[in-house]
Amino acid sequence: MITKYLEILEKLFLGMRLSDEMSKDLAQGCGIITLIVVSFLLFFLVKWILKKFVGGLIRRTKTRYDDFFLGRKLEKRLAFLVPIYMIKGLVYDVAPDLVSLDSFIIVCTRIAEVTTFTGILISILDSFADIYNSFDVAKNKPMKGFLQVAKIIAIMVCILIVIGVITNKDLGNIFIGLGTLSAVLMLVFKDPILGFVGGITLSANDMVRIGDWIMKGDADGNVIDVGLTTVKVKNWDNTISTIPTYSLISDPFINWRGMTESGGRRISRSIIIDLDTIKFCTPEMLEKYKKFQLIADYIDKKEAEIAEFNKKNNVDTTNLVNGRRQTNIGIFRAYLTEYLKRNPNLNHNLTLLVRQKDPTEFGVPMQVYCFSAKTDWISYEAIQNDIFDHIYAVINQFDLKVYQRPSSYSINMMSDK
Repeated sequence: MITKYLEILEKLFLGMRLSDEMSKDLAQGCGIITLIVVSFLLFFLVKWILKKFVGGLIRRTKTRYDDFFLGRKLEKRLAFLVPIYMIKGLVYDVAPDLVSLDSFIIVCTRIAEVTTFTGILISILDSFADIYNSFDVAKNKPMKGFLQVAKIIAIMVCILIVIGVITNKDLGNIFIGLGTLSAVLMLVFKDPILGFVGGITLSANDMVRIGDWIMKGDADGNVIDVGLTTVKVKNWDNTISTIPTYSLISDPFINWRGMTESGGRRISRSIIIDLDTIKFCTPEMLEKYKKFQLIADYIDKKEAEIAEFNKKNNVDTTNLVNGRRQTNIGIFRAYLTEYLKRNPNLNHNLTLLVRQKDPTEFGVPMQVYCFSAKTDWISYEAIQNDIFDHIYAVINQFDLKVYQRPSSYSINMMSDK
């Protein structure tokens, strides 16, 4: 059929009173153009068939994993093999005398063949990545960095093969030649190499997952992407921070995953109590404090314990300095501890305490140390604020005052008096 088509074209050009040689060359040139046009028409036909029928068949299957292969240009790249092999297989039959043109076309088809197979491999890798990301394990073990490395290797091999096709040299000789450029390549690909090492370390040690809340420098938010060379963090103000992967293993950062998984977020805040308001409790003060339901039993038990101790040691209780006595700050500390234990918004499986810290020139810091039952930011702040709202409001009931540096208004009021 091809021979007959060429003969018809050659007779047509001979009828135009062209020379035999020119008519033959023009006929073979037109044959090549026809081959290319027909090949690409078949490309569009095969692409349509793959998309319409094969794609429809895939969508109708019960499993959903084959659906991930759609939409990754896989059918287009597979269909592109049709014109490549058609041109490659028929070009010498269509133009046997145009040796130079045939050789050029064969080189182009080989390059197209290599790049197409590389594209198919990349599409398959992307599809497998989509399948992997559909599992919950992808959040704990992101594979994007490894897939990016695989793509880079595939592209580099593709480039080397294309160079070999163009220069008509063996691939091994090209690798030997590239050995002399290793220092330059190391410099050019320094970031991907460091990123690859960092990505492997992060994944192997489970240091960062997608969804983790991390803090590093100005970055403070949730990890949304773990790539080959960068980790993207969506900050709480909705800005995006990009952190080099390698810096996460070379420099310290904070990952709040442990806090989230523990089911409790730490509350550690202090109030400073004025030293001048700390005193021994008088009987009248104890009677007043006994009306506070949370510590009524505590005061009774503590008084019985103290009375037994003082009696056993023959303590003269007429003087407040002698023996053991309760203080308003001690009772207040017991009240806060009981208040926190009964707070339903706290995680009672984790540490809970109220303690005094080292006194300063401003007073005695009283620290509340506990864990909220909810770890999201809004709920955490609400729980913490409710606790300290109560502390600030109730502390005066224990004849204590929170230290507050005098303002200019307070000083002026004192001077007026």
